[in-house]
Amino acid sequence: MSTGATTLRMLDRADKEVMKLTRADIGAVYEFMHKFRHNPENPGLNLKALNSDSRLMSARVNKDYRALLLHISERDYLLVAVKHRGEVYDDLSRYAYRINRITGGIEVIDMAPVGDSIIGRVVPPDVEPEPAQKPLFDTYTDSQLLDLGVSEPLLPQIRELTTEAELLELLDRAPQLTTDVLFALFDGTPYDDVLQQVTDPVRADEPVDPEDFEAAVERPATQVTSDDEALQAMLGEAFERWQIFLHPTQRKLVERRYNGPARVGGGPGTGKTIVALHRVAHLARQLPDGSDKPILLTTFNRNLAADLRTRLMALGGQELVSRVDIVNIDRLASRVVAEAKAGGSRRVVDDNRVLELWDEFLIETGEIAWEAEFLAAEWTQVILGQVLNSRTDYFKARRPNRGRSLSRIERDQIWQLTERFTTWLENRGVWTWRQVAQRAARLEMDRTAQNTGVAGESSGGFYRPRYRHVVVDEAQDLSAAHWKMLRAMVAPGPDDMFLTGDTHQRIYDNHVTLSSLGVNIRGRSSRLTLSYRTTRQILADALQIMTGEVYDDLDGGEEDLAGYRSLLRGGRPAFRGAGTWAQERDLIVEQLHSWGSPTDGSVAICVPTRDLAADVISRLEADGLQVVEIGPDGPKRPDGVHIGTMHRFKGLEYQRMIIAGVSDGLVPRQMISRYRDSDPKRYQRERQRDRSLLFVAATRSRDELAVFWHGTPSPFLTGRLVQRQLA
Repeated sequence: MSTGATTLRMLDRADKEVMKLTRADIGAVYEFMHKFRHNPENPGLNLKALNSDSRLMSARVNKDYRALLLHISERDYLLVAVKHRGEVYDDLSRYAYRINRITGGIEVIDMAPVGDSIIGRVVPPDVEPEPAQKPLFDTYTDSQLLDLGVSEPLLPQIRELTTEAELLELLDRAPQLTTDVLFALFDGTPYDDVLQQVTDPVRADEPVDPEDFEAAVERPATQVTSDDEALQAMLGEAFERWQIFLHPTQRKLVERRYNGPARVGGGPGTGKTIVALHRVAHLARQLPDGSDKPILLTTFNRNLAADLRTRLMALGGQELVSRVDIVNIDRLASRVVAEAKAGGSRRVVDDNRVLELWDEFLIETGEIAWEAEFLAAEWTQVILGQVLNSRTDYFKARRPNRGRSLSRIERDQIWQLTERFTTWLENRGVWTWRQVAQRAARLEMDRTAQNTGVAGESSGGFYRPRYRHVVVDEAQDLSAAHWKMLRAMVAPGPDDMFLTGDTHQRIYDNHVTLSSLGVNIRGRSSRLTLSYRTTRQILADALQIMTGEVYDDLDGGEEDLAGYRSLLRGGRPAFRGAGTWAQERDLIVEQLHSWGSPTDGSVAICVPTRDLAADVISRLEADGLQVVEIGPDGPKRPDGVHIGTMHRFKGLEYQRMIIAGVSDGLVPRQMISRYRDSDPKRYQRERQRDRSLLFVAATRSRDELAVFWHGTPSPFLTGRLVQRQLA
């Protein structure tokens, strides 16, 4: 019997093959892997080399299937495929393996020809040959393709590709980087952009030895799992591939050691949240034993915070979750304030009531010199947002994105008004979430200052920051006060803060420059560009919606969606207009019927306002359809047709979606036009926020999307999109 531990890992593409088998055969694969690790020389496994000079070996899974293994080192194997026994032995030259010189990862390639149209094409003598088509990639040299990371054994087949169908067939079994590169080139992405956006993020950090398979199997580009529990999870009904396998780009970001705060950006569906969750798991695995919770995982939206907990439990179970504090950012601030008994018995009101409260205060006090809207924004964004504690602080404060400049006398007037307003709120027994965040930030900053020296080290020998690591999802939604609180909760140092987010999806009026808040991400920012959620067709139209906008990168620079792409294909979204809102509701019903009127929670309808949502609900209920409204904590039930406003769709996704009411005056809102001349910066900021809401809505759909309007279409729907209704 064999002695010593044997390592057997499963390659990503082998997992895809296994998941296509029957449940009984999947179980047989799991049992095979367990037996193989225990004793690979077990006669029943029949382990043998495919030929004398190859690392490739086969082993018996059951009477019908064989495992194809790559022998890495003496007791280290990689499961690269599970094939029917006939496929393994019919053509021993069918499989090629090598270490990619760009990524340093192991690639095992099935070299079967693409259909009957590529290698060995034969045209019967009595059939007129079709006109020769131009090869898809003939403008690129072999050297260029190899420099992009394309797998060298596939070059002859790649050279023969002439149609998209042939490309899709080849890429269905090609290595990950080859797939990413060829799709990007096929979509017309310039060579230099593919090099920068697709290849460079997965390039090995050190020189690659093409013969060192032991080093190669450990690199992020070799997508494997070796965890028995992970393999067993694959047999469960709730298993999802994100729990086990990461794209090499994602894995590099998850496992990298950072010398300070790091940020990962990327468009919708690129896996930012998945990266955040795996980052938490990676950090947790390095913790010393204990029962404390030294890792914070937070986000702005309450609904998303609950989802993060569910996903983290699916990823690592109770053992992982027990070491992580998972909490919505406002609840975290509230907890800090409650611990210090700094809030008294005041009731917290939503921030969307701030303008209403300022209106009431100004009417009560008879103040007419300032508009409630201006004061509300100045108070929340500047005074509370920057945690300004004194009139002197306010005089010195920068006011980015506020448009109108203020004199010293005007600042003095505003400061006095805000002090009176704060007292007025206190007398009423209420305060806002912004106030809670400001108070929590001040408490944490004071706690840190009292217990640390100038260099940030403990001055009394007992101080310990609340957290060792802070991970933030949807970072673009947090306010400056939130960032100041978080910065004070974790000591500056390696791997202290890890942020994921996309400013193109900023739907709240929080604009910050992180470096000014002590969160320095310069040189530690990365971007994900591959969407796993939606089709290329939906993605292309969503990007059209964003045309002409410039977005920030959370640190004073600009960010774009260059290279944002998808490997999924589907139908083109539908764009249709109606004369009236009543007629548009008829379009909604018509579209639902064309989809078979599903009520299983796979279809959603998104509208700009709550009034429009109520109208659609009434119309569908009158038509006999089961309707579920999306509330602040998500859909109230999983079934039915889900309906909600654009704000409610953050973090959700559906198989099919209708976005209705995309009319001028609704998207963007008519009310923001008053700022066009009086406050151009405010106008641009509000218009950008409304565009982001539409972009978020458009990227929630996985397979099919329909966009409707009545009257004049939204200016965000470019001419090309609107004209599609005539096609």
